[in-house]
Amino acid sequence: MPLFVATFATTTAIGARLQFNFAGGRPPYATNTDVFPFAWVWHHPARLAGGLWFSLPLLAILLAHELGHFLACRYYRLDSTLPLFLPAPTLIGTFGAFIRIRTPFHDRRELFDVGIAGPLAGIVLTLPLLALGLAMAHVLNPAQAALWRQQQYIRFGWPPLARWLAAWLYPGVATVQIAMSPLFRAAWLGLLVTMLNLVPGAQLDGGHILYAVAPRLHRSVSWMAMAALALAGWFYWPGWYVFAAFIAVMRVGHPYVPDDEPLDAGRKALALLALAIFLACLTLAPVMAR
Repeated sequence: MPLFVATFATTTAIGARLQFNFAGGRPPYATNTDVFPFAWVWHHPARLAGGLWFSLPLLAILLAHELGHFLACRYYRLDSTLPLFLPAPTLIGTFGAFIRIRTPFHDRRELFDVGIAGPLAGIVLTLPLLALGLAMAHVLNPAQAALWRQQQYIRFGWPPLARWLAAWLYPGVATVQIAMSPLFRAAWLGLLVTMLNLVPGAQLDGGHILYAVAPRLHRSVSWMAMAALALAGWFYWPGWYVFAAFIAVMRVGHPYVPDDEPLDAGRKALALLALAIFLACLTLAPVMAR
C-alpha cells in the first residue's frame, strides 16, 4: 500500500502539470518545470486535482495488467504477490508495476494463461480510454503544430493502433496537429507497457507465451529479440538498450516447464492475437528528444 500511495502521488503530480498545460493551450514538456513539476506542484497544491485525469487511468491500466496475472495465478493456485507499484520521479511518475510468482508452473497451459492474462486485461481497459482520450484532444492548426514542435524538449511517437484511431476520429488531420490530452497520454502509456511486455524474449510476458507455444524456439528467438532491441536502440531510441540489457540480465533463457501436452487450438489463436497486439502497439521511437 505505501508504494501504491507514493506512485499515486508521483503520477498525479506529473498529471497536474500535463493538465495545466493542456487546459491552457500550452505545449507539454517545453520547460524544465514541465519535465520535473514536483516543486511546482508543491507550491500549487490546488492543481493536483487536475492530475487525476492522468494518474487514475494510468494506474488503472497498470493494475488491470497485473491483476490479470494475479487472478490467473489464483485460478491455478500459484503463489504470487499482490501487484506492487514502483514510484519514480520520471516523465510519467512511475517505473510501472509487477507481481512476483513464487511457485513454478506445472505445465505450459498454466504458463501461457498467466503470461497472456496481463496483456489482454491491460489492452481491454486501454482501448476505450485511448478512444475517449483522443476524443478529448485539441486539434492545432499547422502553424501552432510547427511552433509546438520547435518548443518541446520531448515528443512522443504514435503506435499504429493510435494512428488508426486518430485517422478515424480526425480524418485528414496529421498526428502532429493533435495535442494529446492527459487521458490520452495515460492510454498511450498503456499501449507502450503492453508492447514492451509482449516482446518475445526471456521471462517477459511475450517470452512466457513463446515458451508455452514453442519451447524449443524460445532461446534462439530471445537472442534475436535482444539483438533487434540493440539495433533499434542504435537507430531509433536509446531506451531500447535498457530492454536489451533486461533480457540479457535474465540470461535469455526460461526456467523449464513440463511440456507433455501441447497447447490447444484456442490458445494458439490467442498467441496470434498477442502477436497482433504487439505489432499494433509497436513504435520504434516512442520518445524523441528535440
